[in-house]
Amino acid sequence: MSEPQRPQLAPYEVQVEKGNDYWWCACGASASQPFCDGSHKGTEFGPVQFTAPASGPAYFCGCKGSGSSPMCDGSHKALS
Repeated sequence: MSEPQRPQLAPYEVQVEKGNDYWWCACGASASQPFCDGSHKGTEFGPVQFTAPASGPAYFCGCKGSGSSPMCDGSHKALS
């Protein structure tokens, strides 16, 4: 399996709305980080759906190495 690109070694803070779906970029190539723009086409990666359980800030993984993807779990700290 290929390794994803790592657009940043920190989470992306995004204001989300309860009940809305968000599609997190798993490949790291999207120009619309942290969300998918279709750049994964032709790879083994695909976007990951996240449905916001509440409105407010959400912290999406930027290093693409989280064990809790699409949310940040602090894995980026071991990569720096």
